[in-house]
Amino acid sequence: MRYSAAERQAGTLRAAGNLDRGTQKAAQKPNGESMGKTIKVCVRTRPTAQFAAGHIAIDADRNAITIDKGHEASPDGVCNNAQSRFDFRFHHVLHNASQDTVYETLARDVVQDVVDGINGTIMTYGQTGSGKTFTMLGDMNNYVHRGVAPRALAHVFADVAARIETQYTVVCTYMEIYNERIFDLLKALGDEDARNDYQIVEEKGGRGVFVRGLTEVEVASEAEALNLLYSGQLARTTAQHKLNRNSNRSHSIFTVTLRQQSRSGVSEKVVTSKLNLVDLAGSERLKKTMEGADGTAYDVDATMKKESMYINQSLTYLEQCVVGLSKRAPQHVAYRQTKLTGVLKDSLGGNCATLLFACMWAESAHLEETVSTLRLAQRMMRVQNTAEKVQTTDPARLARKQERLIRDLRQELLMHDALADRSGVKYDPYTPEEQAIIAAQCRRYADADEARAADLLEFDSVRQMREMCAQFKKLLRDAEAKAVRARTAMTSAGGVPTGLFAGDEVGMGEDGGDAEAAGVGDAEAGRGLSLGR
Repeated sequence: MRYSAAERQAGTLRAAGNLDRGTQKAAQKPNGESMGKTIKVCVRTRPTAQFAAGHIAIDADRNAITIDKGHEASPDGVCNNAQSRFDFRFHHVLHNASQDTVYETLARDVVQDVVDGINGTIMTYGQTGSGKTFTMLGDMNNYVHRGVAPRALAHVFADVAARIETQYTVVCTYMEIYNERIFDLLKALGDEDARNDYQIVEEKGGRGVFVRGLTEVEVASEAEALNLLYSGQLARTTAQHKLNRNSNRSHSIFTVTLRQQSRSGVSEKVVTSKLNLVDLAGSERLKKTMEGADGTAYDVDATMKKESMYINQSLTYLEQCVVGLSKRAPQHVAYRQTKLTGVLKDSLGGNCATLLFACMWAESAHLEETVSTLRLAQRMMRVQNTAEKVQTTDPARLARKQERLIRDLRQELLMHDALADRSGVKYDPYTPEEQAIIAAQCRRYADADEARAADLLEFDSVRQMREMCAQFKKLLRDAEAKAVRARTAMTSAGGVPTGLFAGDEVGMGEDGGDAEAAGVGDAEAGRGLSLGR
């Protein structure tokens, strides 16, 4: 049977819809809670007076972007079959949006998850000069134009202050990755430790991936956190080129770690979550950054070329990780290829709620970079993360809880003994005098015959039984030591051959008398000693 093109298309759409519904059902727990969630992607356009209306079409209602580069005529008359039209769909598309709209659209939900105990990451990606740093930090001199990071800090401390039943500890770290080296932005530039090569480590079931040795500053207010954020931003490595007068030459990650536990002390559980605010360096082409359209020449030395090489290299490896994670078949993801992907391992396919702001410069001169940015953003939407709380145990609080439990159980035992008329039972450790008394009872029991042995031992508690077992063990070891000494002495005197067989008596002399007047006869029986006469 043959189908028309319309029928085949309809069948494909139905199959795709069924696949999406099946995927949604498979990604849910039996109780309806989501086991995994895709990375949220929001595209933000940089406001410009030279918007490429003839090449870029933005449909904010459908969250769709269409780019049509058009076919360029080939000088030799060869047909150009390169793809010129690109259609993209995202979770959100913000065209000429304000800073407040950017935060309230998606960023607020990620920050709220962090306060509730789930890891979160907000990162900005795009070409150089597309507005990534403005989206993340905003204008530091204008309160209305503040970015995602200052608003997130205000959100965190507002919620912390409102939850009086929970004790929060907020710790901040700030670092940059410059030329594949990690630098601590919270240390003084002249500090020797600030230029150490820090190590990326992973703690399973705890902090996750973190950089060991970074300065961790505990903050108690929004003002203290903002001071760290802005002072660290001023310490970042920047340079000037044609597309950006203040271009960041490094990737920066500002991490806010929240540690929360109950103030009542009922539970020893500690919930740890972290918020990563990632401002990626912009991808760039040296041809566009070195040459000015108006003929202005910028001094680009070997240092800037090296910086561009490392930036583009790390972003290329980032895209490779995204491509590997977006595939259905499991495969190896090369997180260790670069420091950036190593640090972002939790944010890409790990335990984290991740939000990506893809910033685009919608001008005709930047169509190639715009298509590249949107392609990675679209691939990022296929990456699945798992977002769940990370709970650990506070050792000090757990020890105090166990002490209280032991004290309460002792009180319960004392009350039970009083009601059962067992006033003589003690639960404290035995004194040396009491241990000597129990040892004498064990000795009398070992010396007595079977008729009298049953009346010599009375058990009042489990502790007494354990102490008697310990005393019997001590008697046994003493008897073994005496038997070894006696055998050694008689062998050296020539009275008994070296090899003793099972049942050979060791505690008897030549006249057959007792070796020990105390009444404990030693006899080696292959695997143990017998006590008694």
